[in-house]
Amino acid sequence: MLDNNNWVTCYLGLGSNLANELGSPVEHLQQALASLEQHQAMRQLRVSSYYASAPMGPQDQPDFTNAVVELETTLTPLELLALCQQLEAQAQRERLRRWGERSLDVDILLYGQQQIDEPTLVVPHAGLHERNFMLVPLRELAPELMINDQPVSAYPLSADWSGLELIH
Repeated sequence: MLDNNNWVTCYLGLGSNLANELGSPVEHLQQALASLEQHQAMRQLRVSSYYASAPMGPQDQPDFTNAVVELETTLTPLELLALCQQLEAQAQRERLRRWGERSLDVDILLYGQQQIDEPTLVVPHAGLHERNFMLVPLRELAPELMINDQPVSAYPLSADWSGLELIH
């Protein structure tokens, strides 16, 4: 954990397209957000609207519910990654196939302005620039946000609503 005076602004992408005995896709996102809000190393949480989007991978699965959360944390990038994986496990995520259905997916999109290229973590998220279901909610939350020295609004998909539908 970083020193308590070293708060870093981060953005996480949340997604779900499977219900289970723990809840619906929307409930999975809400439960993850509640856990983040209660964590002592988190503050200033803001969440985007929820968006429905077609799956990126195999098309024989339900549409996803997606959102982006902005927060400040004192966790290091790898500690934050471990927390994201813990949230997925709490939602009983099973990794059945690449880009397949899941009860919860929590990705670190941005960690401050850091560039991270580790075997287990790449930040900014490797597919961020090609995923409107991440860029549209990022732009909603922080229209002036800089990603790789460019404003989020400079990414064409940040204004492309193809395949997206506002849920709430």
